[in-house]
Amino acid sequence: MKLDRTSMLYGTLVLTLTSIVSQFLGFIYRIFLSRLIGAEVMGLYQLIMPVFSVLLSLTAVGLTAAVSNLSSQYHAMGRPAVIGQVLRRCLACFVLLFAAVAAVVAVLYDPISVYLLGDARTQLGLLLLLPCLLLTGVENLHKHYFYGTGSIRPPALVELCEQFIRTGAVLGLLVLFLPQSPERTVGLIVLGMIVCEVFSAVTLFFLAHRRLGRTGRLEEGRHLNRRIASFAVPIGLTSLLGNLMGSATSVLIPQRLVHAGAQVSQAMEDFGVLCGMTLPMLCLPTAFIGALGLMLVPKLAEGTALGRPELVRRRISRSLLATSVLILPAMALLAAVGPSLGPALFGEPAVGRYILPLSAGVALSCYQSVLASALNGLGRAGAAARNAILCGVVQLGCTFFLMGLPGLGLAGYVAGFVLSTALGVLLNWRDVRRAAGVRPHLFQWLTAPGLSALLAGLVTNLLRRVLADAGMAPLPAAGACLLFGAVLYLAALQAQGVNLGQIFQLDRARAG
Repeated sequence: MKLDRTSMLYGTLVLTLTSIVSQFLGFIYRIFLSRLIGAEVMGLYQLIMPVFSVLLSLTAVGLTAAVSNLSSQYHAMGRPAVIGQVLRRCLACFVLLFAAVAAVVAVLYDPISVYLLGDARTQLGLLLLLPCLLLTGVENLHKHYFYGTGSIRPPALVELCEQFIRTGAVLGLLVLFLPQSPERTVGLIVLGMIVCEVFSAVTLFFLAHRRLGRTGRLEEGRHLNRRIASFAVPIGLTSLLGNLMGSATSVLIPQRLVHAGAQVSQAMEDFGVLCGMTLPMLCLPTAFIGALGLMLVPKLAEGTALGRPELVRRRISRSLLATSVLILPAMALLAAVGPSLGPALFGEPAVGRYILPLSAGVALSCYQSVLASALNGLGRAGAAARNAILCGVVQLGCTFFLMGLPGLGLAGYVAGFVLSTALGVLLNWRDVRRAAGVRPHLFQWLTAPGLSALLAGLVTNLLRRVLADAGMAPLPAAGACLLFGAVLYLAALQAQGVNLGQIFQLDRARAG
């Protein structure tokens, strides 16, 4: 049966392939970046990125969710003119919010860097984040217009081009102008990011406005504003509070390491290795989750608007099944090869530390993300917000109290990461089950893929040690282990009766 290009399956596959390529390019970019700038400057760069996330939450995240949801609903109703009306209003609102936020940051960048971030070397990077923020907001609003209307290929192609441009721009600037002070090095990285955002924002702006409907009945202004606010406010506040706590956690990590007895430079290096190398390596296979979440929200909103609860439940169930089948083996295999693969890639021997608990935390965060997307698509953004805030509080508390204990250090952050994501999965599942009436399929969702992933991980870890003792180089050994582990996992999954065709089965037109 021919694959429907408006279906959730088609969109997820396109975005997944795009994200995989993009994540791979981004991972290669991060390897070269870490080798060019070192762990300490990587830590400074990681210190300003949570600020960028907070500013994006203040200005754009809620509005992009409104564009995605409302575009999907009005597209299903056959009202293209209202979609253009939604996008224009959200763009105007974003520009106003950006102007206010940029004015505050431009005036207070010095105390923000010194007192909030705890390092004055972040000042130049903070100022350069402002034009990057403006361009990213414009890009994301237009990107989510395409997602909402089911036009996946334009933003996917732009995202791929953006990754190439960012890699070339950032690494090119560093090669040309290094060595520089740590502050200027961070500024060069952000300047390269601005170059790629100019391309993405301009391209998507013109592509979207060529497609927007100009004729048809528009929505009454106040009613439309209320509908936009109903999505933008709770999701934006959720993202803001979550990113505020995430930023506080990132700022606390080096400070609590110093409190526990580490030197400032060593604390920044440890922070750079953890958040700039180890976690990005583990997050490389999660490209599928971002793609799935982007498609799940508008598709569940569409199913809800059309009054088809059985379709909503089927989409949620398949999303959870796909998450288990793809993410659990990826984390198990990376946990097995990470202790040798990480140092070989990044040139830092500490990259493989805490790899096992961190891989469990990343797997849990994938379930948490998919269930949060389901809640947003079901119109339960308030529940997703409440759960995210509770998880952020747990992570922040563990970082503050546990990391300050002598001898514990980064293990305190790792414990908080695992605990907070586990709590998020439980809370989000409870609310999704209440909202959609989804029944758990534990064997297919967890037992079969979990046991298969455990078997593959254990055997792969043994194989890695055997190859290391035989004198095989780390990178070829890791590649051989990953290939063997993947084949073993698929065989074990098939032996338990899980048919992968259930995940990628083609529904009738517009059903998937």
